[in-house]
Amino acid sequence: MVAKALQRTGALLTVLLMVAAAVVVATGALPWPDATALAARVAPVLAFVVAITVVAELASAAGVFTALAERMAAWGRGRVAVLWLLVIALAVVSTAFLSLDTTAVLVTPVVVVLALHIGVSPIPFALATVWLANTASLFLPVSNLTNLLAARSFDGGTAAFVAAAWAPALVGVVASAGILTLVYRRSLRGRFELPERTPVTDRPLLVYSAVVVLLLLPLLVSGLEVAIVAGAAAVLLLGAFLVRDRSALTASLVPWQALGIAASLFVLVEAAQVNGLEDLLTAVSGSGDDPLSLLHLAAIGALGANTINNLPAYLVLEPQAAGDTTRLVALLIGVNLGPLVTPWASLATLLWHQRLTTLGVRISWPRFMGLGLVGVAVVVPAAVAALALLG
Repeated sequence: MVAKALQRTGALLTVLLMVAAAVVVATGALPWPDATALAARVAPVLAFVVAITVVAELASAAGVFTALAERMAAWGRGRVAVLWLLVIALAVVSTAFLSLDTTAVLVTPVVVVLALHIGVSPIPFALATVWLANTASLFLPVSNLTNLLAARSFDGGTAAFVAAAWAPALVGVVASAGILTLVYRRSLRGRFELPERTPVTDRPLLVYSAVVVLLLLPLLVSGLEVAIVAGAAAVLLLGAFLVRDRSALTASLVPWQALGIAASLFVLVEAAQVNGLEDLLTAVSGSGDDPLSLLHLAAIGALGANTINNLPAYLVLEPQAAGDTTRLVALLIGVNLGPLVTPWASLATLLWHQRLTTLGVRISWPRFMGLGLVGVAVVVPAAVAALALLG
């Protein structure tokens, strides 16, 4: 019931945002030249979102994520603490290369079911997944929509982005994982029995899908257009499923709701910028690239993300960092690493909660938000300090 209510609410919100965006364009509140320029900018970003989602969904349908989780359980050799570290590594790699939404949608059920099978509390593993879906989303341009939008400002492409963001990204992951390890240290002790392996229904399809994903990961950081790379991987998997398992090829492979929300927010925020919002934000977000100024901008970004969602928060604040990649990374720290408090701070958190509800796992929102406040208070300043020292 709760899951269906959340789905209906999400669908209604999507429709309302799309109607508002259409009205903005139709009435000229967003002039047509600005609308077409916006479309040219965001089309490759949205194309990548579609392609990488199709890849992740089909890889999951082939059993890639389940097989990996069960392999991790074997690598853990019956020790909960070792399995914990492996789950953290999986969440970080999934987020860095396949995006935070992929981690929220596909990794969450795998690690939660794994925790339930071995008889340990799923809460620490669930929280690690959603925290790292956000805090590990600063490593690469493909890790987050905000990064893809920001990447065009870095001369040198992916390499320049990584060079600017690696230190705060690494600190963000270590700090967030450290906080959760400390808080749930008692639940992470002891040993477990290995669960039974999930039967593989189509081993050739599983192996083929795993190879496609493994080849995709380095290509995403090769400097090639990520939408083209992910699109090619999606075509390869679609072709395989067309031959081996057509039942998996449904319209739900495309993230329609996420696309609708993202496209609508792009239009609405651009319209607000055109009509004077930028002048107001200039007074609020400050300037300069000294440590305190960077922390100020990151804090505004984190506050905006937890208030109105991280994507519109980035969009409205981006002009305040234009032309200065250090300030741009500080803003990304706020909107990427900061959405740990409110349920709506990032789409990944909403998708994560929907998966937990489906699995019958309940989260205490007051505890979630309280722990998130602690996380933001530690992670964001630590990442900004790393940026100031090493960025």
